[in-house]
Amino acid sequence: MKDMEKLTERIDMTKLPRHIAIIMDGNGRWAVKRNLPRIAGHEKGTKTVKRITTFASDIGIKVLSLFAFSTENWTRPASEVSILMRLLAEGIKREYDDLQKNHIRLMVSGDVTKLVSPLPSEIKRTVAATRNNEGLILNLALNYGGRDDIVNASRRLAAEVMEGRENIDRINGKVFEKYLYTHSLPDPDILIRTSGELRISNFFLYQIAYSEIYVTPVLWPDFREKDMADAIVDFQNRERRFGGVQL
Repeated sequence: MKDMEKLTERIDMTKLPRHIAIIMDGNGRWAVKRNLPRIAGHEKGTKTVKRITTFASDIGIKVLSLFAFSTENWTRPASEVSILMRLLAEGIKREYDDLQKNHIRLMVSGDVTKLVSPLPSEIKRTVAATRNNEGLILNLALNYGGRDDIVNASRRLAAEVMEGRENIDRINGKVFEKYLYTHSLPDPDILIRTSGELRISNFFLYQIAYSEIYVTPVLWPDFREKDMADAIVDFQNRERRFGGVQL
């Protein structure tokens, strides 16, 4: 409790970002540095997901998006992909009661139809059961890619135009956004990347147009509430102009 108080004392609770997105990077390197199999890093990373989700919920963040599995991750060894699918399914099942207890709503961005069983069924059950929860929205990006999101949105919008349900003359940014996976969410205010890598890795390419970007060298399994607080404080000290000029 005292540690939480110290962290929240640093944060201006009146200027919290509404939506925090995180590229959770570094599980494999965390394991390699310790001469452990890569799976050990992924297992440790799931514990960090729990800690950071709880912290975000406790301080009043509205939306937390976590990049959990990308469209490019299928190129990893089949054994690692299988383990990741299992860990994700087990994690969602294990946290079901806590999500309900803390009024957290689970959402998923990405093509879940291609995920490996039993993950799709666990997602369907938990998304449906938490649909009316009014606390933090935990948005997991699963089988997600920013380019894929934009292409699929364009395809769906084009189909609407061809079938006469949408008028091409009224298409603008707001209309287009309705066809993205994140259509019901505000754009991220801040994008956090762990592990020190300076790239976006095909995550939320449309949505982060004016997100503040924060990179930390901390590997995801070592990322703690203090690191999250550091990112929030850094965000609160920035001047956001959205392409305009501060007068």
